[in-house]
Amino acid sequence: MKKLLVTLAFVVTFFTVSATSASALANNTIKVGLYYGSTALFSANLENAVGAGYDFGYFDEERIYRKIGQTEEITISVTAAGNIYVDGNGAYSPTAPSAPKAYLGSWHVQLPGEFAGYRSASEAALSCGGWPAWINGVYAVRTGCYATAEEAAAAAAAWEGTAVQSSSTGVMVTVTRTDKILFEFDGGGTLQLGVRPNGQGQASVTWFKAKKYPGAFEYIRAAGGNISVINVLPLEDYVKGVIPYEMSPSWPMAALEAQAVCARTYACRSSRHLKSYGFDVCNTTDCQVYYGYGSGNSSPSERTDAAVDNTKGLLLYYGGDMVQNAVYHAANGGATENVASVWGSERGYLVGKEDPYEAQTSLPASYKSWSVTYSAEELTQILEQKGHNIGTVKNVYVSKVSPTGNAIAVTFEGTKGTKVFTGESGKTVFYSSTYGKSVKSMRFAIHGANSGSGGNPVYLNDETQSTTKLEGLSVLTADGMTLLPAGTVSVISSEGTTTLAPGAGAISVPEGQFLITGSGSGHNLGMSQYGAKAMAELGYTYEDILRFYYTGITIEYVDTEIIVVEPEPEPEPEPEPEPEPEPEPEPEPEPEPEPEPEPEPEPEPEPEPEPEPEPEPEPEPGSGPLPWDE
Repeated sequence: MKKLLVTLAFVVTFFTVSATSASALANNTIKVGLYYGSTALFSANLENAVGAGYDFGYFDEERIYRKIGQTEEITISVTAAGNIYVDGNGAYSPTAPSAPKAYLGSWHVQLPGEFAGYRSASEAALSCGGWPAWINGVYAVRTGCYATAEEAAAAAAAWEGTAVQSSSTGVMVTVTRTDKILFEFDGGGTLQLGVRPNGQGQASVTWFKAKKYPGAFEYIRAAGGNISVINVLPLEDYVKGVIPYEMSPSWPMAALEAQAVCARTYACRSSRHLKSYGFDVCNTTDCQVYYGYGSGNSSPSERTDAAVDNTKGLLLYYGGDMVQNAVYHAANGGATENVASVWGSERGYLVGKEDPYEAQTSLPASYKSWSVTYSAEELTQILEQKGHNIGTVKNVYVSKVSPTGNAIAVTFEGTKGTKVFTGESGKTVFYSSTYGKSVKSMRFAIHGANSGSGGNPVYLNDETQSTTKLEGLSVLTADGMTLLPAGTVSVISSEGTTTLAPGAGAISVPEGQFLITGSGSGHNLGMSQYGAKAMAELGYTYEDILRFYYTGITIEYVDTEIIVVEPEPEPEPEPEPEPEPEPEPEPEPEPEPEPEPEPEPEPEPEPEPEPEPEPEPEPEPGSGPLPWDE
């Protein structure tokens, strides 16, 4: 019956769905930092997993991709321009290996003139064994890799070109493990190379660092040094690459759907890395775990993809605005916490409350309870490493507990002073990479030989006065102030009267040691992932789960489609006009043949003497003349 009433309240107050124009991300496209800062790369390799070839270009301010070139190669490497050495295994390095296979110097010959586009530059590059380049918006052709300006200048004469050097913001694209240069890009630190895999009619998938990723890649080299590698992809594809790494794909669908809405909202409003590194979210637990399509058995599944599709475009809103901190954690150990007590700023939707659900599911043993021990010497060094010098630590204890039972202040006492850590710093101050130790959640108690009662403080009258020692306390009775009696002591709380037995549950800790015990994992803010699992197993929907962990929120729909702009075709070069044919010379008149000399007339023969005529015969009687004789 209780569940029915709670669910009914959710139905009445919860599901306000409306459409807004767009998410907070430009073009609904998110930039995820894969390698940056201390992990930035000198060279980064890509290999097509689905599709073949790549487009070269950049993302504009609206995160619309602008194509400027392409290649049909399947494996390419993007390397910081400068002196590049290729070792025997085909790896690229800025320093010479013991036996380099090839060397690409930073000086080149640039051919004279500018080119209309990538195609015309590529065709010209074939004639000189060079490569097309895009330098601050201008297409050029470069050839040769030389160690010095003098070498490049000497070679330039043969091409009527000039000696140029790759700048500290440029990158070279090569066929992986070779010295074959495909393209050079330099946006002057303002525009960064974007490489978009060609899916050949399918959604592209690309191998990078033994994982498969959707979308495109951006290579940031704004001020020299190594390259930050950013995965640039549609928001919904990103969420599909988060869910299976933040929550088990085998968990109930409602829990996966709640996680999808949280992850999508968090991504839309997380911008703390944008100014420093040029991306929205990182790919670790510092933001949200994102491994793209993963590798092997660790990858999105039909169920996790369905959870994203079922909630496509749904985001958390509070008071008409998108939720700024849709944070979540693994397990709260029994109660969440007010954000003001952890991070110092108020958020009406992040209110601490006891969690009756989390304990009803199967929790890992390390989340049910955990413990870690520190020596006084370790704590002294940890504080000094973090810039807090209070001398040798003599005592440490929880000095303030929230109404939901979480530790929100910790006090260290040393030989030179006292230091109080409040909020999340009371947890994170214990983290030490040197000793491999940390406090897992905000829900903990400290026990130690010098910590007084060895447990959480007892609050007197209000939460501004507390003590960690019961010895010597006086209570107000009908007879006046009276010392606490020996034996058992009863206190009145919101749960009624509770009897405390002296020594009950006491933990013995050696002198100079401090034992911290607790439950849960994370900062105790927002949704408990195991709590979401428990609620889903009990039949609650993802809306119910979100409404419980985020106070007063609504769910609203936004359009998360992206805009794709196809590049304008490169203008065909105008053909050079053919020269008009020279008029053919009129043929010289053939000379008239000389007339053949007339033959001399043969002398006329002397006329033979005419014979004397014979006497005509006399006609026969009866014969007349023939007809033709007439």
